[in-house]
Amino acid sequence: MTSRRQEQRGLLYDKPSGAMSPDYSVSSMEDVDSSRHPSGMTVKTFVVVACILVTEMCERLTFYGVSGNLVLFCTSVLKFTSQDATSVQLVFTGTSYLFPVIGGYVADSVAGRFNTILGSCLIYIVGLFLLAACCADYTAWFGQDSAGLAYDLSLEAKQAYFLLGLVLVAMGTGGIKANVGPFGAQQVKDQGPLAVQTFFNWFYWFVNLGGLIAYTAVAYVQQNVSFAWGYLIPLISMALAVVIFMAGRGQYVHISPGESVLSTSVSVCCQGCSCHSPEEEGRPSLSSARTKYGGRFDDQTVDGVVAVLRILPIFALLIGYAAIYAQMQSTFFLQSERMSVKVGGGAIPAAMLNIFNTIIILLLIPLMDRLVYPCFTRCGRPLTYLQKMGFGLVFSASSVAVAGILEIYRKQNLASTGGVVQTLGGEKFNASELSVLTQIPQFALVGSAEVFTSIPSLEFAFTQAPPSMQGLLTGVFYAVMGLGNYVATLIIAIVSAATANDPWFPNELNYGHAEYLFFLLGGLMLLDLMFFIPVARRYRYVTPTLEEEVIVTSTHTEEEKPLLKSGDRSVYGSTKL
Repeated sequence: MTSRRQEQRGLLYDKPSGAMSPDYSVSSMEDVDSSRHPSGMTVKTFVVVACILVTEMCERLTFYGVSGNLVLFCTSVLKFTSQDATSVQLVFTGTSYLFPVIGGYVADSVAGRFNTILGSCLIYIVGLFLLAACCADYTAWFGQDSAGLAYDLSLEAKQAYFLLGLVLVAMGTGGIKANVGPFGAQQVKDQGPLAVQTFFNWFYWFVNLGGLIAYTAVAYVQQNVSFAWGYLIPLISMALAVVIFMAGRGQYVHISPGESVLSTSVSVCCQGCSCHSPEEEGRPSLSSARTKYGGRFDDQTVDGVVAVLRILPIFALLIGYAAIYAQMQSTFFLQSERMSVKVGGGAIPAAMLNIFNTIIILLLIPLMDRLVYPCFTRCGRPLTYLQKMGFGLVFSASSVAVAGILEIYRKQNLASTGGVVQTLGGEKFNASELSVLTQIPQFALVGSAEVFTSIPSLEFAFTQAPPSMQGLLTGVFYAVMGLGNYVATLIIAIVSAATANDPWFPNELNYGHAEYLFFLLGGLMLLDLMFFIPVARRYRYVTPTLEEEVIVTSTHTEEEKPLLKSGDRSVYGSTKL
């Protein structure tokens, strides 16, 4: 049984128990004396924690400020087609999920967490500057030359600078995502596990606060004022984040880098698979890497790598879920643009629908934790992690099915009423009179899928692998989410090529059959579920040894245990981190 504090370490890149390197990670929480209650936080600790939390809020505000209306900017300013704009959105998001693996490795092995975060912030700012430069009205600033030609960037130059800026933003957010949470926990770990738990609770709160501001205020400015101001705000926010982060520089607790668990795991796999001989029959997996068989690694390290390899097939089958999760800011957004954004006397940002995904997560987590899951347990049928994940895949398929049904009704309404012309971000859309708020169910279903899939998948991984591998598994989970975005891009490209004569996904959604695309995604998700079920049924859960149980639970006081047993995994389970 693992404790809540142990699972909150999902954001950390931990060292294998047998690795020849210093214990530089926050993750060895078992070694912290739990008798040190966070009865009082010093002013110094409070200041550095506040700096880190506000830095994270500004970074999330910046990231979602860039990605929230990315599709709209690509079509209205850069003149990309809807398909190309969707591909840009998906590839950008996917790359942002892949870079945390690299960011964690660099911090663990080369630069340390502080330097990696700072360097990532600077790369981030360069990328944001390029994005803002693409939006500026140079003609209004500089006028025309003597020949009457306007001083401005060509469309091709804007596209090139923008794509380069997105690459730099993805690199920057990856380096920050992998390290800012662990770096914050590093500042309070000496005050005991309750202090770490409290930090991550506030960390998640600030993550969502940044997203809320981005999807409401920043998205509103981009859609209804101008992208010049709308992309300047993220640049200012990130610059402010650097200033705030540097303000605590002299007070932070720093830990020197050592050997990364990622490099150690790769070495174990390479050495374990390098030699095969008949006399190895009956030996444990990756036996060639074990010291007793002539390898360089002890059994505990090798067993940790084996545990990760056992989990990989389960994670691989979550790529379909990740592909559907990626639809919220791509195809769902294109659908939003063509629905009425008027609410009352004003117009809401189309990107604002994303907050309903967050709202359903915040509502469902305590409901499932305190009511639904305990009910199943009391009935003698407790839900396993893999069963929860299966339900999540069903919710995921349901979300695109609902989106497809809504698309049918949207086009029917458009045909019968003629629709309304609305301007978003300077681009005119012939929109259905159906309110954009009718999309809430599909966003809520994606949020439900996240509660049942993302959170239990990390819980599952953390209970089936030793603590030293938990950071690596979080990196793998992020990589799966990134690959899901790439798979979604591939599916759209294949569909566009295969349906060229009667396009499902044309530049103008009103003339296509986007509902078929949604139904196809749902069907592929159900097919994925058919593979997931037998793999899950064949999986044999690893029961922690008595020694592991003692390590996890024996050092907690009775006062701490109820808090540490809480099932609220929102801090590390959310893909928004």
